[in-house]
Amino acid sequence: MGTGSVSKLLLQLALPAVVAQVVNLLYNIVDRIYIGHMADVGAAALTGVGLFTPILMLITAFAMLCGSGGAPRAAIAMGRGDNKTAEKIMANCFTLLLILAVVLTAVFYLAAPSLLVLFGASANTLPFALDYARIYVLGSVFVLIVLGMNPFVTTQGFAAFSMLTTVIGAVCNIILDPIFIFVLNMGVKGAATATIISQAVGALWVLKFLTGKRTKLKLRAKDIPLQRRIILPCLALGVSTFVMIATESILSISFNSSLARYGGDLAVGAMTIITSVSQLLSMPLQGICQGGQPLMSFNFGAGKTDRVKQAFRLQFGFCVALAALFWVISMLAPQVLAGIFTTDPELVSYTAWAMRIYMAGIFSCGFQGSCQQSFVALGQAKISLFMACLRKLILLIPLIFILPHCMPDKVFAVFLAEPVSDIIAAAVTSIAFFTRFNKILAGAPKSNTQPM
Repeated sequence: MGTGSVSKLLLQLALPAVVAQVVNLLYNIVDRIYIGHMADVGAAALTGVGLFTPILMLITAFAMLCGSGGAPRAAIAMGRGDNKTAEKIMANCFTLLLILAVVLTAVFYLAAPSLLVLFGASANTLPFALDYARIYVLGSVFVLIVLGMNPFVTTQGFAAFSMLTTVIGAVCNIILDPIFIFVLNMGVKGAATATIISQAVGALWVLKFLTGKRTKLKLRAKDIPLQRRIILPCLALGVSTFVMIATESILSISFNSSLARYGGDLAVGAMTIITSVSQLLSMPLQGICQGGQPLMSFNFGAGKTDRVKQAFRLQFGFCVALAALFWVISMLAPQVLAGIFTTDPELVSYTAWAMRIYMAGIFSCGFQGSCQQSFVALGQAKISLFMACLRKLILLIPLIFILPHCMPDKVFAVFLAEPVSDIIAAAVTSIAFFTRFNKILAGAPKSNTQPM
């Protein structure tokens, strides 16, 4: 793995991861940008595709259950010099991803009409939502492989190659989207088809690497059969990230159902745009933490606690600075951000008003994300799970339904739930992390290998 200054190694790992996440963001929003600019039906189609978000988040959550749980454990095993165990971890996670792909495809394909109505689809938006959902779900195996296996590339130190997994797929998506949507006149069906083809390319790319000559951990057939002692600890560690992403699905349902009740399709459309804009922050933050995770996990496993501290401080500083910058932009130029997704003047104006409320506490996400993900990197499954639940399940979702009963402007109250929960959760998570950090490091193994 090599040695070097922590700051240099963090940049080498985090920069490609951030680029990969930013490019991966294009997977999630490029469809919406093109769809929102479709003639005559753009606003309704955009809202319909946005209603697919809860299903998309659940697919992502199951992928990261394997990736974010298995990759840190593999890195810790590598730090101890046990590459054979690391390979078994990776192969078991791959097997579970394939099983999940079969189950999720069947469930979501059959249940899509009922689920989309539950999520707030109206007669105007349901056809667009259903057209997009069923095609995307059929290709969910590729999404699971890309998101679930790519962390195992990063954790070996091949951050640049991991970035290419996402870049290649995203470039394909950007090229194919206008062809399928406009040239072939497939509309939202074309957007979903382009995305799935692009994810298939990314899946083949990452699997070719993990079975090739360059990889340090090789995906082998003999390690594929599931073993309880291998997979269960991975799931225990990954469950916090799973909950954090899965609750985004519940959160999206809660927001959309409440906004549909109080504000109609216009409010739901605004929420679709705001969700996409918020990913402009969440994805780079995730990239920074993905870069810091193998550095912290490896050195924690190797007993190099000073390097763990240095890596965390750098990660924390980057996350906080990025969140603060995004907060300034969202407060000063919400119309510009909304205009990326639609040319409808009414929707742009409404979204700008709602965005200033929703994003009012987003500066705190830098504290929350860096501390919560550092718990994962250090193998602290229980506390990480609690912090993942705190912001969304304990605070935000109840506030979405409680605040409208306490304020005259009910739509304002729904959007206000976000900054209130953001700030409280960030404060609790940061305090918990900084009070426990040294105690966690005291339990690290004694130094037995070269630092990363």
